Amino acid sequence: MSTYAIGDLHGCHAEFVALLEKLSFNPARDTLWLVGDLINRGPGSLECLREVRALGSSARSVLGNHDFHLLVVARGGGKLKKNDTLSDILGAPDREALLDWLQSQPLSVFENSTLMTHAGLLPQWSVAQTESLGREVQMALGSEASGEFLTQLFGNQPDSWHDDLDGMDRLRLTVNVLTRMRFIDAQGRLDFAAKEGLDSAPEGFLPWFQYPRDDDTRLLFGHWAALEGNTPQARVPVEALDTGCVWGGRLTALNLDSGERTSVASLQQEKRQ
Repeated sequence: MSTYAIGDLHGCHAEFVALLEKLSFNPARDTLWLVGDLINRGPGSLECLREVRALGSSARSVLGNHDFHLLVVARGGGKLKKNDTLSDILGAPDREALLDWLQSQPLSVFENSTLMTHAGLLPQWSVAQTESLGREVQMALGSEASGEFLTQLFGNQPDSWHDDLDGMDRLRLTVNVLTRMRFIDAQGRLDFAAKEGLDSAPEGFLPWFQYPRDDDTRLLFGHWAALEGNTPQARVPVEALDTGCVWGGRLTALNLDSGERTSVASLQQEKRQ
């Protein structure tokens, strides 16, 4: 019995299937942790969503920023972007069942001193606080006012945490930290402009994992393909899982027990060779 954490799928369904085959994954015995961004940019977004949902309790996924984007487009009045690959989902006969399932997913998974979120967490947030804030967002997603919540979700303000934040500001900041964060300053203020490697850090900002924490929880995250799975000078036990499959890199699984990493090459890269 093994548990594997897998980086951002981004609609790379063929690579997902190939990786599961390489792992000899057995849903009756093994478990997957999926770090979010199951969909968008790759050619198999609908297939990825169906595949993960069909795995039932054998797969545990968290919401990523692209997953939220789909929900905002489908149920919050948002617009598709030029490079989105979400039309198949939006036009699928099982669209509503897939969207309901996606909308019910958490923003974090915690077990055996290991916490998974899509983008990371603020250094000043404890695991318990992170889970509690994520549940507040889940409650908003599951409420009768979820459409209004999704309509107001996107935005860059507030860009720092305060204990007295409430209402939509509190929910938006929580989503932005857990699904969009890369660089922060010493006060925990988020930068939303820099999206490349570590050399793109704005002055006064560092990657969130280069700040110390008060615990030794192992942190799993995706979201940051430019890291290529590396976290130099990390001040916390951390595993970066997005190795850029949709951009021609690899799709990677981490065995949570042994620490072994297993990857398959992107078919997008193979097509260019």
